[in-house]
This record gives sequence, structure tokens and C-alpha cells, in this order.
Amino acid sequence: MPPRAGTSYPDTWRIPDLSEPRYSQSLERGLAILECFTPETPVLGIADIATRLGMSRSTTHRYVSTLLALGYLRQGARRKYRLGLRVTALGMAALNETSLREHAHADLAELAHRSGYTTSIAVLEDDEIVYVDRVQGFRRRQKVPGPDVRAGSRLPAYCTALGKILLAHLPDHERREALSDIELKRQGPNTIVAKSMLRDELAQILDESLAVEDEELVDGRVAIAGPVFDEAGEIVAAIDLTAGTPGIAVEELADALGPHLISTADRISSRLGNRRESEGRD
Repeated sequence: MPPRAGTSYPDTWRIPDLSEPRYSQSLERGLAILECFTPETPVLGIADIATRLGMSRSTTHRYVSTLLALGYLRQGARRKYRLGLRVTALGMAALNETSLREHAHADLAELAHRSGYTTSIAVLEDDEIVYVDRVQGFRRRQKVPGPDVRAGSRLPAYCTALGKILLAHLPDHERREALSDIELKRQGPNTIVAKSMLRDELAQILDESLAVEDEELVDGRVAIAGPVFDEAGEIVAAIDLTAGTPGIAVEELADALGPHLISTADRISSRLGNRRESEGRD
């Protein structure tokens, strides 16, 4: 596909030589589709993309279907598309500098300071959570049991509060597919290992918008998590508070700090362009 009339390339780009025998037009088209998604146009349909790139709808649909299957795009409501988390994975080396971390860090730090507990933000990739940022709490003797996680660390989604809130808010067909692919293995004393029980808990989480983790990943670790939404109202991340027992029980953590966690998640969502908080929740 030759450069389109009126296309302006950043100064750091080299306009490709289409006569180069190693040049892949198919790859160029696929990347061009991904570049259609910007902060100003985060959600697009087939017709939108086809018009922008001057391609037929059938050709566009074929490329979009491939990107969707590979995880580089995800399909939301009304057959619209947005960038998938596989795109985030490509930039994992620069994860600390992404806009998500920039938008969230100050609010996470404030929540950690006010609560005294460690707080994090993570995204979902396949059946794992990927940490974007983590702010250590300052309470004495409150080291969180389990693995030492930091930006870029991965944990199973099904046995963490962060993962469960992210799974719960997936579109129905994506959640069903995710649950069918997950292999539930016992990690901590209270790990959910029956898919029917996990399915029921995700339904409850979706209704309450708060997930709890009660020694499911590892003995002695408890956590609560809430969702972060983007400008299209779709979940893009989750934040949590983690603590160790017997310092605090998960019920106490949820009752005392759940509202503060949700309020922080709402502020981060607002920074990402979500207007649910200002418009009022349904």
C-alpha cells in the first residue's frame, strides 16, 4: 500500500521504499490499522478504519480479524474495536513511562500513604495480570507475603483480586472464553479450583465492583481490588490494596478501605477520560 496522499510522517520515520524486495505490504497494512487508534479515536469500527486507510471493508475486516485473534485488538460493544493488551506487551520494557502509570501513580501513592498498605495497578494479559506500578505501604510488620512483585511482574489472574476484577469486567464472550482456557491450580489455602465457583464469584464481583483475595495466591496474603475504566467505559486496568494476616482480615480491609479504593479507581478513570463518576453511576 503506497503512502496515502496527505499523510505526514514523524521526523524520525523513514518513508519506506516500496521497491525494496524485502518490504512487506501486509505488515505495513496491519501496523497502519493499529496506528489508526489514537487518544482522540480510541474506538473504531471497520468502516472507520477502511475509510481512513483507503481500503475495502472486506480487506480491512480480514486484517482486523487477524489482529483480533492475535490479541492486538479487542472487540467491545456495537462491534467496535480498540487496542488490545498485546500492544501493551510490546512496550513492556518502557512500561514505567506509559500514560497509564503517569495517570495513576500520584493517586496510588496517596492511597498507600493514607491507608498504610501496599497498592498496585495492573492490566490483564491472557490468563495473567501484569503489574504496571506498585507503591509500598509503610505499616510496620506489614510486608505482603508471597512473591516480590514490581512493574512487569506477572501473576495468575484467577487467584488474585486484581485478576478477578479484570476477568469479571470482560465482555461476556471474552469472559467465557477466558474461563474455558484457564487451568485452576491450588496456590494458597483458599484458592478457588472449581470453575463453577469462580464463575459465580466473578458475577458477584461484577455486581459489586469490588474483588477480594483471601489467601488465594499465598498463605497470609489478603487484598481488595477495584476497576479502572477508559473513556469508552471499558475496563483497562485494576488497582488493589494488599496486606498480610494476621494484621488485618480481608473483611476488615474491604469494609474500612473499600470505599477509598473505589474512589481512587474512579479518579484514575476520570484522568483516562471516563465520565461515569461525574455523570453518576447506573
